[in-house]
Amino acid sequence: MTAVLLALCAALAYGVSDFLSGTASRLMHYGRVALVCQSVMAVVTWAAVGFVPGDASMDALLWGALAGVGSGAGTVMLYRGLGSGQMNVVAPLSAATAAVVPVAFGLITGERPSVVILLGVVLIVPGIGLISSVRAQPGGRRRVMKGTVDGTLAGAAFAISYIALDGAPSGAGLWPAAYTQLSALAVIALAAALLIRPANRGHAVADGARRAHVAAVAAGLLGALAVATFLFATDHGLLVVTSVLTSLYPAATVILARVLLAERTSRAQLVGLTLAAAGIILVVVG
Repeated sequence: MTAVLLALCAALAYGVSDFLSGTASRLMHYGRVALVCQSVMAVVTWAAVGFVPGDASMDALLWGALAGVGSGAGTVMLYRGLGSGQMNVVAPLSAATAAVVPVAFGLITGERPSVVILLGVVLIVPGIGLISSVRAQPGGRRRVMKGTVDGTLAGAAFAISYIALDGAPSGAGLWPAAYTQLSALAVIALAAALLIRPANRGHAVADGARRAHVAAVAAGLLGALAVATFLFATDHGLLVVTSVLTSLYPAATVILARVLLAERTSRAQLVGLTLAAAGIILVVVG
């Protein structure tokens, strides 16, 4: 039960963080949004690392650094996809890939959840895709192909991060998360340096610059919480379960967009929410 609650907390934090960062990306270059978010995540995690008992071992460093590479690369590709206007393609693919790959890895490496839990996972995975989906825009074949690449690569990179954090030693406290944030910051800083043109460095929409930075900082705070809670979730439960539950994060994004931005919720999204809810119940019961 503890692992389930922590994974759901991570999903909520990731979902709200993505909503805020997506809003900021409309006003500011996605590379700069990613850099602000990740900087906040790194500062917050390193400030908190000493308050949680744990061993800063070499294993924690190595697994955390690997998780950071996946997280940083995934964030850049996700924001690139969102910045190109392909949210309806990128979001479902990234979430579904980030869920399916760790599940397959967990099963291959010997994790054996109960039949009830597996049935819950089977319901949740398609629910993730439906929750994230919106009606496709006509005449967008070329853009859809680009979104497909961004979403798939982002999801694969996030899956690497999930698997690496699961591999971190259980007694390491927040140290793996701290190393993750530092490694991800290095990856994102390098990407930002390469992607943001000199003329656009520091550029944001004039009227929304302050709101964009506030949203990016808030997204970073929630992102740090998400990584920490997912790390602790993997300490208490199976990767097969925690990765799938955490990948429910698009549900929070969809609900916020519906409530705050008055975006319509499609029938497919409602079906996805129903499947996900049923799957969560099965995972909890199992």
